[in-house]
Amino acid sequence: QVRLVESGGGSVQAGGSLNLSCATSEYTSTTYYMGWFRQTPGKEREGVAAADQFRYITYADSVKGRFTISYDSAENTLFLQMNSLKPEDTAAYYCAAQFTPRPWVRSRLLGAEEYESWGQGIQVTVSS
Repeated sequence: QVRLVESGGGSVQAGGSLNLSCATSEYTSTTYYMGWFRQTPGKEREGVAAADQFRYITYADSVKGRFTISYDSAENTLFLQMNSLKPEDTAAYYCAAQFTPRPWVRSRLLGAEEYESWGQGIQVTVSS
Protein backbone atom coordinates (compact mmCIF):
# COMPACT_ATOMS: atom_id res chain seq x y z
CA GLN A 1 0.00 0.00 0.00
CA VAL A 2 1.29 3.44 -0.92
CA ARG A 3 2.30 5.50 2.11
CA LEU A 4 1.97 9.24 2.44
CA VAL A 5 4.61 11.20 4.33
CA GLU A 6 3.99 14.76 5.49
CA SER A 7 6.69 17.30 6.24
CA GLY A 8 7.03 21.02 6.82
CA GLY A 9 5.05 21.46 10.01
CA GLY A 10 6.24 23.34 13.04
CA SER A 11 5.61 26.39 15.19
CA VAL A 12 5.06 29.88 13.86
CA GLN A 13 3.69 33.17 15.13
CA ALA A 14 0.34 34.50 14.00
CA GLY A 15 0.61 36.06 10.57
CA GLY A 16 3.41 33.76 9.56
CA SER A 17 3.57 31.09 6.86
CA LEU A 18 4.30 27.39 6.52
CA ASN A 19 4.42 25.12 3.51
CA LEU A 20 3.39 21.51 4.11
CA SER A 21 4.49 18.75 1.76
CA CYS A 22 3.09 15.26 1.25
CA ALA A 23 5.17 12.76 -0.66
CA THR A 24 4.14 9.28 -1.74
CA SER A 25 6.35 6.37 -0.77
CA GLU A 26 6.41 4.98 -4.30
CA TYR A 27 5.39 5.88 -7.79
CA THR A 28 1.64 5.84 -8.39
CA SER A 29 0.22 5.70 -11.89
CA THR A 30 -2.94 7.59 -11.04
CA THR A 31 -3.92 9.82 -8.18
CA TYR A 32 -7.62 10.50 -8.48
CA TYR A 33 -7.82 13.15 -5.80
CA MET A 34 -5.84 14.36 -2.79
CA GLY A 35 -6.56 16.56 0.14
CA TRP A 36 -5.40 18.12 3.38
CA PHE A 37 -7.24 17.69 6.64
CA ARG A 38 -6.68 18.88 10.17
CA GLN A 39 -7.74 17.74 13.59
CA THR A 40 -7.57 19.05 17.13
CA PRO A 41 -8.11 16.94 20.25
CA GLY A 42 -11.74 16.06 20.81
CA LYS A 43 -12.89 17.26 17.41
CA GLU A 44 -13.61 15.53 14.12
CA ARG A 45 -11.15 15.63 11.29
CA GLU A 46 -11.87 18.71 9.15
CA GLY A 47 -11.26 19.03 5.42
CA VAL A 48 -9.04 22.01 4.61
CA ALA A 49 -8.34 21.76 0.88
CA ALA A 50 -8.64 19.18 -1.87
CA ALA A 51 -7.94 18.76 -5.57
CA ASP A 52 -8.86 16.14 -8.14
CA GLN A 53 -7.03 14.91 -11.22
CA PHE A 54 -8.92 17.37 -13.40
CA ARG A 55 -7.52 20.29 -11.39
CA TYR A 56 -10.74 21.03 -9.57
CA ILE A 57 -9.83 22.65 -6.26
CA THR A 58 -11.91 23.34 -3.19
CA TYR A 59 -11.18 24.97 0.15
CA ALA A 60 -12.86 25.18 3.51
CA ASP A 61 -14.34 28.63 4.07
CA SER A 62 -12.06 29.16 7.06
CA VAL A 63 -8.90 29.03 4.92
CA LYS A 64 -10.01 30.57 1.62
CA GLY A 65 -7.64 33.30 0.50
CA ARG A 66 -4.95 32.17 2.95
CA PHE A 67 -4.14 28.56 1.99
CA THR A 68 -3.18 27.22 -1.44
CA ILE A 69 -3.12 23.56 -2.44
CA SER A 70 -0.92 22.43 -5.32
CA TYR A 71 0.47 19.23 -6.79
CA ASP A 72 3.77 18.44 -8.45
CA SER A 73 3.03 15.49 -10.71
CA ALA A 74 6.68 14.93 -11.56
CA GLU A 75 7.51 14.44 -7.89
CA ASN A 76 4.15 12.97 -6.84
CA THR A 77 4.07 15.54 -4.06
CA LEU A 78 1.15 17.50 -2.70
CA PHE A 79 1.70 20.90 -1.09
CA LEU A 80 -0.28 23.19 1.18
CA GLN A 81 1.01 26.75 1.33
CA MET A 82 -0.40 28.35 4.46
CA ASN A 83 -0.18 32.13 4.80
CA SER A 84 -1.55 34.60 7.33
CA LEU A 85 -1.74 31.83 9.89
CA LYS A 86 -4.00 32.25 12.89
CA PRO A 87 -3.94 30.56 16.30
CA GLU A 88 -7.12 28.72 15.33
CA ASP A 89 -5.18 27.01 12.54
CA THR A 90 -3.28 25.08 15.20
CA ALA A 91 -3.90 21.37 14.62
CA ALA A 92 -2.44 18.12 13.41
CA TYR A 93 -2.52 18.24 9.62
CA TYR A 94 -3.04 15.11 7.55
CA CYS A 95 -2.52 14.39 3.90
CA ALA A 96 -4.99 12.02 2.21
CA ALA A 97 -5.24 10.51 -1.24
CA GLN A 98 -7.31 8.20 -3.37
CA PHE A 99 -5.22 5.91 -5.59
CA THR A 100 -7.81 3.27 -6.45
CA PRO A 101 -10.57 4.13 -8.89
CA ARG A 102 -13.93 5.05 -7.49
CA PRO A 103 -16.52 7.60 -8.52
CA TRP A 104 -16.33 10.83 -6.62
CA VAL A 105 -18.47 13.89 -6.10
CA ARG A 106 -16.61 17.18 -6.03
CA SER A 107 -18.83 18.62 -3.34
CA ARG A 108 -17.68 15.81 -1.02
CA LEU A 109 -13.91 16.07 -1.54
CA LEU A 110 -13.51 17.72 1.88
CA GLY A 111 -15.07 14.70 3.54
CA ALA A 112 -12.62 12.35 5.25
CA GLU A 113 -14.73 9.32 4.35
CA GLU A 114 -13.86 9.81 0.67
CA TYR A 115 -10.19 8.85 1.15
CA GLU A 116 -8.47 5.48 1.54
CA SER A 117 -4.85 6.51 2.12
CA TRP A 118 -3.66 8.74 4.93
CA GLY A 119 -0.39 10.15 6.20
CA GLN A 120 0.66 9.96 9.82
CA GLY A 121 -0.04 13.64 10.46
CA ILE A 122 2.17 16.59 11.30
CA GLN A 123 1.70 19.25 13.94
CA VAL A 124 1.21 22.91 13.12
CA THR A 125 1.20 25.34 16.05
CA VAL A 126 0.41 29.02 15.65
CA SER A 127 1.05 31.28 18.61
CA SER A 128 -0.56 34.66 19.17
